[in-house]
Amino acid sequence: MRSMHDEHHFAPGILDGDLLRCSGMLGLRPDLSLPADPAAQFTQAFENLRGLLELASLTFADVVEMTSYHVGLRRHFAVFAEVKDRFLEAPHPAWTAVGVVELAVPGALVEIALTARLGTVAPPQN
Repeated sequence: MRSMHDEHHFAPGILDGDLLRCSGMLGLRPDLSLPADPAAQFTQAFENLRGLLELASLTFADVVEMTSYHVGLRRHFAVFAEVKDRFLEAPHPAWTAVGVVELAVPGALVEIALTARLGTVAPPQN
């Protein structure tokens, strides 16, 4: 993500006390192409976030808040929710979903921003 930082002057994530604040992440592949299929694009966005979390030795279990920005929110909401539930399990973080007209990359359907707490331990799953 160094090229995004250098070219567009933003940090993909910053440490803020005991929090990792992740910038909005699109479903871009490593070659900066975008899957046409909504489920594939949403999955790629979460995989990109997983990579960022791992750089801070975190997982999705450490996520306390998520904001997602959607082009075609109602049209793709069920598919997005299905994909989200493969990455974020109970106890679920706070989540705000916002419908928007467009995102920075043409064809992008979602941008996801996360906040994760450092040093948390996920409670045991029943």
